[in-house]
Amino acid sequence: MANTLFIIALSIIWMMLLYHMFLMQGGYLHYLRYAKPIVQWNEKLETHLLPTVSILIPAHNEEVVMERTIKAMVKLNYPKDKLEIIIVNDNSSDGTGEIIEYYHSLYSYIIPVHVEPSEAGKGKSGALNQGFKVSTGEMIAVYDADNTPESMAIYYLALAMVNDPKAGAIVGKFRVNNAGKNLLTRFINIETLCFQWMAQAGRWFWFHIATIPGTNFAIRRSILEELEGWDVKALAEDTELTIRVYNLGYYIRFFPAATTWEQEPEHWKVWWKQRTRWARGNQYVVIKFLFRFLNLDRKSIVFDLIYFFFTYFLFFFGVILSGSIFAINLFVDLELELGFISMILWILAYLLYITEVMIALSIEKDQMSKRNFITVLFMYFTYSQLWIALVVYALYLETKRVLFKEEMKWYKTERFDHKRP
Repeated sequence: MANTLFIIALSIIWMMLLYHMFLMQGGYLHYLRYAKPIVQWNEKLETHLLPTVSILIPAHNEEVVMERTIKAMVKLNYPKDKLEIIIVNDNSSDGTGEIIEYYHSLYSYIIPVHVEPSEAGKGKSGALNQGFKVSTGEMIAVYDADNTPESMAIYYLALAMVNDPKAGAIVGKFRVNNAGKNLLTRFINIETLCFQWMAQAGRWFWFHIATIPGTNFAIRRSILEELEGWDVKALAEDTELTIRVYNLGYYIRFFPAATTWEQEPEHWKVWWKQRTRWARGNQYVVIKFLFRFLNLDRKSIVFDLIYFFFTYFLFFFGVILSGSIFAINLFVDLELELGFISMILWILAYLLYITEVMIALSIEKDQMSKRNFITVLFMYFTYSQLWIALVVYALYLETKRVLFKEEMKWYKTERFDHKRP
């Protein structure tokens, strides 16, 4: 029995590792090719053909980062007569509202939306829906309140959308602006780059699949109207929206020419709360759609649901199961037939993990460093293992919420006051 379970666990782990190496190859190929159409797209595009854009920025107690974000928005290289920046002040108790009003007095295209207490506290989805109600743009872009997009970010999102009518949404790249702060932010920076060049770019290259992130993306207004906005019950509103966009028959294009910089958690407690919300949100999405796939119009999205199912359920189950059997075997002889072979497989898995991560880092010119290489070696035994405990904890919370019909609570990530190095 122990041998059978051990083989199953190792098979799951290796299936995911090989799949991610396959994605990483696609991600690297996408990196080599994604910019080639830009010159041709620019030649086709005339200024008057650029769509009107509404940027939605949900903000709850964002005084620490709000001004820096607004200044970045003002510097966007996009016709201001086609741009409106809607900042949703979701019942903030700090100076967020005053900062928004001040910049509104300077720039007419900055539009404040102050959510009343009766409508507040519904999380990011609720704030986005409030902003969408007053928006007028043909294209809706979303940024978190800690984001400082590069000046061409919105232009590139619009450029790709105009030239790709089959794309329901365009997803840009995000970088970590506090990556050098401490060990945790270095871990997150590496994780972020792997997600984008492996999961996003890789899936787009091979399958024309990408996931809408929480920031730096644009979606067609007509799609949001048809979908009636964001799901206020979803903690991972971005993943949930992704599935519904695909179900309408569109795909989501990953276009890393559009870049933004964002702040990541600098303390483990903040990281734990944020990532728990992410894990619970994605588990909610898997459960919501996976068992309704027969009612989905586009069966191709089931492939992506299975990917999330493997990531947040089976893969972690395989890791926990194999690790538990291996640990128990140290004290009780389980008569494992793959003892020596399993050690070889583990070493090979570790080397494959390092290879995948270093390929992702090599794409960004400033990330292939000796310091990052050492961090990656250490990351496998610390940060990656902590994710296992986090996913198990998130699954416990989500199961408890469903069984006892608890109210979904939104956690807002704590911000830190500093500038990008």
